[in-house]
Amino acid sequence: MNLRKSKNYTPEVYTGSLNDIMFFLLLFFLIVSTLVNPSVIKLLLPKSSTSQTINKQQISLSVTSDKKYYLNNSEIPPQNLENELMKATSKITDATIILRVDNSLTIQDLVDVLQVGNKIKVKMVLATKPIKQ
Repeated sequence: MNLRKSKNYTPEVYTGSLNDIMFFLLLFFLIVSTLVNPSVIKLLLPKSSTSQTINKQQISLSVTSDKKYYLNNSEIPPQNLENELMKATSKITDATIILRVDNSLTIQDLVDVLQVGNKIKVKMVLATKPIKQ
C-alpha cells in the first residue's frame, strides 16, 4: 500500500466569478457612456433664472473665451462663419441656432455673431446656465 502523496500538482485558476465581474464592468461602462455629454467644448455659460427647451432641429454654435468658433463641434475660422452657417441651415427648414457663448466674452462679440445670423435670416437662441437656488 502506497501512502505517499503525489508530487504532480496542476495549477488551476478559478474563473467562476469572472463572468460576474465582466457583467458588472459592461453594465458600468454602458451606464457611464450614456451620461457623457456630446458637447466637449469647455464654456462657462451666462446664468439665467428662467429656462426654455427647444424641440426643433438645432445647430450648435459655440464661441470659446479665446474667440474660436465651433459649429456642431467642428472648428471653423471666424471669416467663414457666415458661409458655414448658410451651408448648415440650407438643408434644414426652420433651423434654430443655439449660441453657446463663453461668459467672459464682451457683448460686442455676441452682437457680431447675432448680426451674422440676422443677415442670413436665421433664428438664434442664446444658451444659458440655470441659477441654482
